Amino acid sequence: MIEYRNLRVALLGAGSVGAQVASLLLEHGPELATRAGAGLELVGIAVRDLDAPRTADLPRELFTTDAESLILGADIVIELMGGIEPARTLILQALGSGADVITGNKALLATHGPELFEMAEQVGAQLYYEAAVAGAIPIIRPLRDSLAGDRIKRILGIVNGTTNFILDRMDTAGESLEQALATATDLGYAEKSDPSADIEGFDAAQKTAILASLAFHTTVPLDLVYREGITGVTLAEVEAAKRAGYVVKLLAICERLTDADGVEGVSARVYPALVPRSHPLAAVHGAKNAVFIEAEAAGDLMFYGAGAGGVETASAVLGDLVSAARRHVIGGPGVAESTHANLPILPISHVTTRYQITLSVTDEPGVLASVATLFSEHGVSVEAVTQSVSSSEEGAHPTATLVIGTHEASEAALAATVAALGESAVVSHVTSVLRVEGS
Repeated sequence: MIEYRNLRVALLGAGSVGAQVASLLLEHGPELATRAGAGLELVGIAVRDLDAPRTADLPRELFTTDAESLILGADIVIELMGGIEPARTLILQALGSGADVITGNKALLATHGPELFEMAEQVGAQLYYEAAVAGAIPIIRPLRDSLAGDRIKRILGIVNGTTNFILDRMDTAGESLEQALATATDLGYAEKSDPSADIEGFDAAQKTAILASLAFHTTVPLDLVYREGITGVTLAEVEAAKRAGYVVKLLAICERLTDADGVEGVSARVYPALVPRSHPLAAVHGAKNAVFIEAEAAGDLMFYGAGAGGVETASAVLGDLVSAARRHVIGGPGVAESTHANLPILPISHVTTRYQITLSVTDEPGVLASVATLFSEHGVSVEAVTQSVSSSEEGAHPTATLVIGTHEASEAALAATVAALGESAVVSHVTSVLRVEGS
């Protein structure tokens, strides 16, 4: 029997996720109450437009445009509006009133997370955000709680379903980037008016900042996350990767590094990379997400599932709601975020990785030796070279394509090598540069 009083739940936003949260809460409220130990009463839903179409049939009397009044008196506030403002102001108001807050707002957490967590700690409230990274996949709680006693070495994540869908279509269906993006748009994976948040890597960078902060107990500002999108990835690169036993994925990488002076720091970065087809992340198809964790004691762990979708993400929100309700029943202050390691955030130049570089060169004696000399001069060791002769017009100098795989080297040395190759008289142009991860 539930003896604790009903908890008042305020919902901010009724988009695809918010509408599903409200619908499931109304439908399964009694069952959720037995798990939480308290009744969960949805007291209202704040929206901008009362007459906007919804993805779920919800009682009209729940809707209001007065979010501030709705927050007053709520025990738990669920923010699913998205964007920075007014979400930031409303969350601060909710926390300031002593309410626990549940959010899926990755952009807000990546830019204003420390401010929000500090407010929660000051008043003894709790900020939950399982839905902010990788949708339905439980990854925040495992990092924050289950692996809190371990030492995370590295995280490799496919955390943006749109870009994974596009790269997967290029790999499996032979579509160009433009064709795959059009397919993603038709299916609703990519934003029709402006897909740049996905394809330029902004969405993945926000999630990377959150994951890195959790994994390494250090605040990782969004502007220190190195970011490259997929707009430069060509079908020729994807097909060459396939022939070499790789697949191209947009990876979110969070890594514990030690610099040349022995100082330990954190690297957080997003870029398209070659992943061996033997690696578990290579088998992540379509719009799915996956997060691969390398921990010192636990070893390798992978979390896989739907990274987006209204009902799928609603699952993560409702999980947080049950946790928040249990905390109210048990009592006690919220648990503060563990961000006190204060490790420095290292620039991309400190990263050690491997490159695969494709060059168009003049097909004549001595070219390969000249190219090899440039690698040697910059302290980069060549692991493998493949060469194919390109057709040329009559009277023109024949050209060849070199695909060069390197051993591990610093990002700074590899970047300097690529720059030198671009200026070399024997190199017509540097066709592509991709990093190799997960091997």
